[in-house]
Amino acid sequence: MDFADALAGLPGVTVLSADADKAGHLMDFRQRYRGEALAVVLPSSTEAVAACIRLCAAHGVRIFPQGGNTSLCGGSVPPAAGDQAIVLNLSRMNAVLAIDATDNAITVQAGCILQDVQEAAAGVGRLFPLSLGAEGSCQIGGNIATNAGGTGVLRYGNMRDLVLGLEVVLPSGEIWNGLQALRKNNTGYDLKGLFIGSEGTLGIITAATLKLFPRPRHCLTAMLAIGAIGTAVAVARDIQVAFAGEVTALELLSGRQYALVLQHIAGAQDPLATTGDWYVLIELSAQADEAVLAERLSDVLAAGLADGTISDAAIATSERQRRAMWHLRHHAAEANRRAGMGLTHDVAVPLARIPDFVERAGNRVTSLHSQASPLVIAHLGDGNLHYIAMFARENWAQVVDGPALVATIAEAIHDLAVELGGTFSAEHGIGRLRLDEMRRYKSPVELALMRGIKALVDPLDLMNPGRVLPGFRQ
Repeated sequence: MDFADALAGLPGVTVLSADADKAGHLMDFRQRYRGEALAVVLPSSTEAVAACIRLCAAHGVRIFPQGGNTSLCGGSVPPAAGDQAIVLNLSRMNAVLAIDATDNAITVQAGCILQDVQEAAAGVGRLFPLSLGAEGSCQIGGNIATNAGGTGVLRYGNMRDLVLGLEVVLPSGEIWNGLQALRKNNTGYDLKGLFIGSEGTLGIITAATLKLFPRPRHCLTAMLAIGAIGTAVAVARDIQVAFAGEVTALELLSGRQYALVLQHIAGAQDPLATTGDWYVLIELSAQADEAVLAERLSDVLAAGLADGTISDAAIATSERQRRAMWHLRHHAAEANRRAGMGLTHDVAVPLARIPDFVERAGNRVTSLHSQASPLVIAHLGDGNLHYIAMFARENWAQVVDGPALVATIAEAIHDLAVELGGTFSAEHGIGRLRLDEMRRYKSPVELALMRGIKALVDPLDLMNPGRVLPGFRQ
């Protein structure tokens, strides 16, 4: 029996082989990567995933895992040469398997949409704190595979900090069930940590047990306009000191980025009367009395307004106003997609080096192309900056060698981040986009260790080949 017939005969598996049915799975949401595959496979159970992997291994067919297809690094679609490849999409495996408010834990299948997990937690009076712009479509399996960060890292950590246990189908087709809700389990190597951030190159995450937290009684959100990046960093530092343990998010938008959101996103409204070169979004959450929390924040912001540190400030007084402020932040990437061609870099530097990075990066980018407009979206509390060289569509159309310019700008930005003690990838992952950076910045010892792990777990290199790890049988 040939591969296609055997695949179609697997129980619990839906196979999409017509071009029209496969199309949505073969292009990323930014429409920058397009691939090919023999089929898109949608299993309904862990056992179906295992059967599919065993079949692929027997036939030498490569497997490209896919969640919500929201990768920013080309990691969620197969390559153009997909004649011996399938896309394994877990969207049918979307059940909440268990939730325990006593243990503060929830177990879900990997295809669960992040927003659904948040809502399930809220239904039992708990909080699942991972939050990002794609939360209405991204899936938990992809969040774990890329070690997603988002806006709550400052208080709750990234996905690695939120995972208690995993269920994984290995490249051999064996199933490892590590779905435990334990906070302490000191029994050897931390196997779950091996798969978090591995981007599907070591196995398929099919389910996860995740940490929940007591739901804060009150949440307070404010938007600030500030004149200088150094001042914004100082204000963020002071907010963390004044509200220790109560800061959920500190987000930063450059003035140009803020203006693009207002211009291109329906329903976007500016809560401020005064414009600024920089905008800081603050969110506090606490069990304390809401009026007391609001009074404390008002006092801190009033002092900043009085001494000129803050140009303008607005505190949300309703859930509608709070959502409107977050609407501005969460739709920044969509605004850029509509506005033109944005070359996005996902770097992190020590907090004290952010002003230096922003100034020097702006000089480097504009010196490489006069039509590039630097934009910044940042998680200000953890030093993660999404630094974007933005081109109007008409200007990008006139670039003679687009790939060369992309590579030149990326190298300049990443060199600077590493020079300042930072990294070229903070939360978006590697995918296929950042393989050259892995070669350039990772030490030979690190790469050798990674290749050794890959060779041990996936010796046939069937799992998401050509991603994350350069030079492994490519």
